[in-house]
Amino acid sequence: MADQCARSGEDKRPTGMPALRWEEPPEGPVLVLLDQTRLPSEEVELVCTDPSALVDAIRALAVRGAPLLGVAGAYGVALAAVRGFDVEEAAAALAGARPTAVNLAYGVRRAQDAHREALAGTGDARQAAVAALAEARALHREDAEASARMAGHGLALLDELLPAGGHRVLTHCNTGSLVSGGEGTAFAVALAAHRAGRLRRLWVDETRPLLQGARLTAYEAARHDMPYTLLTDNAAGSLFAAGEVDAVLIGADRIAADGSVANKVGSYPLAVLARYHHVPFIVVAPMTTVDEATPDGASVEVEQRPGHEVTEVAAPQAPVTGGGGGIPVAPLGTQAYNPAFDVTPPELVTAIVTEEGVVSPVTGEGVAELCARSRRAAAG
Repeated sequence: MADQCARSGEDKRPTGMPALRWEEPPEGPVLVLLDQTRLPSEEVELVCTDPSALVDAIRALAVRGAPLLGVAGAYGVALAAVRGFDVEEAAAALAGARPTAVNLAYGVRRAQDAHREALAGTGDARQAAVAALAEARALHREDAEASARMAGHGLALLDELLPAGGHRVLTHCNTGSLVSGGEGTAFAVALAAHRAGRLRRLWVDETRPLLQGARLTAYEAARHDMPYTLLTDNAAGSLFAAGEVDAVLIGADRIAADGSVANKVGSYPLAVLARYHHVPFIVVAPMTTVDEATPDGASVEVEQRPGHEVTEVAAPQAPVTGGGGGIPVAPLGTQAYNPAFDVTPPELVTAIVTEEGVVSPVTGEGVAELCARSRRAAAG
């Protein structure tokens, strides 16, 4: 069950509501989410008291972004355990809520493994629930730490590639604190450049059809007083042609073993534009997004979203007339092609930035070496 509570969106400080938090009120533990479908017009929180409510929130994109989905999945397993639901059933539902984002399944698996191990060792369901929650909290902390390290590596790479400074960066979708336990992935790099006085302009793709750039990235950029400009996705080409883009920074929902990158649909065209115009195309993502079990881009399962997200526009406070709850912008019965992601081949990616360092050029060997380095760091 998910309840809603709203707060004013007038406070523009960077220290706004966290995207996700665990709370333990007298009536029992809950997972509280900032409903990202309501931004930027209002800040509304969803209070999830059971795993099914979290599954619904994930599918509706109320909580989204690869790293945060991993954290949410882990907390969802803990919520099931603490509340006395079937943990295995809840884990399966959570892991399958969005198939492309590998972090979601990773977070679910970590909390599920911790729960299984504690239950096998103690036979105590309460102790197993404590173990699942501890694992979720650990993943939450790790993600925040990874975000800070990615920002440092990414800024160093930008300065190396663009020594003149005054970076003009184009980004797609949303990769800030709304997708992370910290300040994000690609957005965190741009924010670090801003704080260092080296960000001249953040170009924000609106990111159709759900406008995560316009609604969410612009919202975060405004809160941090960053110099930003919003553009329609199909204006990016003219921006490149005018020489106004120094680098592209995007996140990722899954990175295959060969370095192929699955990200919000529209990322691949940007990579093609960047290559033609000799502009660095940089992917910023935590190691949890790298999936060695997915050999290449062709093996990535791309989520297909409902057609009404394309044929209708959601507009709060406007009359609802469409079948999906929005205002129709296409004739009734129009068929829509609506993949949530596209896949960029490694040869179009200048570099992949993670908390463990940078892969460039992007090759399967480079990705494998990075993964091995990450495992050694975790073991040591």
